Amino acid sequence: MKRLCVIPGDGIGQEVVPSAVRVLLKLLPGLEVLEAEAGWDCFLRCGQAVPEATLQRMRECGAGLFGAVSSPAQRVEGYRSAILTLRQQLQLNVNVRPVRSWPQLSPRADVDLLILRENSEGLYIGHEHMESADVAVAQRLISRQASERIAARAAEVARLRSSGRITLVHKANVLPLTCGLFRDSCRGVLAEAGLDSIVDERLVDVAALQLVERPQDFDLLVTTNLFGDILSDLASHWSGGLVMAPSLNWGQGIALAEPVHGSAPDIAGSGKANPLAAVLSAALLLRYHWQYGEQADRLERAVEGLLTEVTVTQLEGETTRVVEQELLSRL
Repeated sequence: MKRLCVIPGDGIGQEVVPSAVRVLLKLLPGLEVLEAEAGWDCFLRCGQAVPEATLQRMRECGAGLFGAVSSPAQRVEGYRSAILTLRQQLQLNVNVRPVRSWPQLSPRADVDLLILRENSEGLYIGHEHMESADVAVAQRLISRQASERIAARAAEVARLRSSGRITLVHKANVLPLTCGLFRDSCRGVLAEAGLDSIVDERLVDVAALQLVERPQDFDLLVTTNLFGDILSDLASHWSGGLVMAPSLNWGQGIALAEPVHGSAPDIAGSGKANPLAAVLSAALLLRYHWQYGEQADRLERAVEGLLTEVTVTQLEGETTRVVEQELLSRL
C-alpha cells in the first residue's frame, strides 16, 4: 500500500492540496493519507517552519504533497524557508518542472519540454555573510556528486520521455570552475549512459532567449539550482503561467510534489484557488516516483479534457470545487 504525507502549508495550500488528494484517491483508492504541518503559520505557532515530526513522517511515507508557504520579505531570526528545509533535510536533490501546451491557456500548441533543476546546492545553500558594512557575500557550491546525480536522473527521464535532445544549461564562460564542473560531470554520466549523441549545451542567457523565441525546439533541459529556478518560471508562460506549474522534488526513494504558485493570501478562503497545479504535481508523483505511468496519463488527460471543454467563465467564483468535480467526473 502506498502512503502519502500531506502538508497543506499556508494560504490556498489549505484548499488546493485537499482537492488534489481527493482526485488522487479516485485513481488510488487504497492510498493511505497522513497529514503533517510546515510553513510560516507553523513557525509562528511552534517556532519551527518544519517540525522534526514532519520530516519523520515524510521519511516514513516516502512520498508527499506540499501546498504553499507564506514567507516574510525581511529576515526573521530562526526562520528558514520551509520548502528549502524539506528539500535539504530529505535530500530531494532533483526538481522536475514540466512545461507543456494546454488548451485555451497556452500561447502556442507545440511546447512539450521538461526542466531538471539541481535542487540541493548552488547559491541556495544559504551561506551569506557581511564582509563589511557595505559588502555582502554569498557562496555558490557545486559538487561533482550532485552534478552526477542529476545527470543520472536526466538519463532516466530521457528514456521515459524518449527524448531526442538533452540540453545542459550553464555559464562556464564566466564561471569556469563551478559551471565547468557541473557541465563536465553531467557530460561524463550521460556519455556512460550512451546518450552523448543527443547532448548539447547552452549558456544560460542564450537558453533564456531561446525559451522565449522558440520553446518548441527544447526537450529536456538540465541545469543548476538558481538557473533552473529562473528558467522554469520563465518557461511556465507557455503552459499558462505559474498557476498551472507543477513540480516534483525528487530524491532516492522519497519525493515531494509541490505546485509552484505561492500561498495567494488575497484569495485564501474564497474558493477561487485553482487546484490544477497541485493536481498535476500529483501526476508527477505518479509518473516518476511511484512509476504509475498509466494513472499519470489518465490524470493528465482528464486535465486536458477539462481545459478543452470548460471555459474560464464557468470556473469563476467556485474554481476549486468546480475543477475538482470536473476532474472526478472524467476519471
